[in-house]
Amino acid sequence: MNTLTDIISDYYFYIKFFHLLGIFCWMAGLFYLPRIFVYHAECTDENTRKTLDIMAEKLYRVIMTPAMHVSVLFGVLLFLLPHNRIAGWMHLKFTCVLGLIVFQFYLNACRRMLASRIPFKSGRFFRLLNEIPTIALIIILICVVFKPF
Repeated sequence: MNTLTDIISDYYFYIKFFHLLGIFCWMAGLFYLPRIFVYHAECTDENTRKTLDIMAEKLYRVIMTPAMHVSVLFGVLLFLLPHNRIAGWMHLKFTCVLGLIVFQFYLNACRRMLASRIPFKSGRFFRLLNEIPTIALIIILICVVFKPF
């Protein structure tokens, strides 16, 4: 009888493929949604704001949320492999991923505030906010490629 670890090992490349696919789609959304917020915060035309509301909502609901779920699901499967559980770099990567999940929920709160037309933050704030996923991605890539500890 095959154990879960055996099954994961047998399908390792498929699991890794879907994990990476999910990450690429999720990160694209995490990079683009704050950019939509910049446009929204600096926009004065109500019709354009409505369009940006629709773009942000669809990006969040149709692309980012499913991609986050795919990334996490297949990432957990990869984490279940014994050599990954003991690696220190994996724990730092996991912490960054948890931070990105929290960040995504924060972006959703921002999206709702902007859609309700409540004065919220400036375009400059959202430009700076856009750097968070970049920093997290750099840390994750260093962990995965170099496995520093």
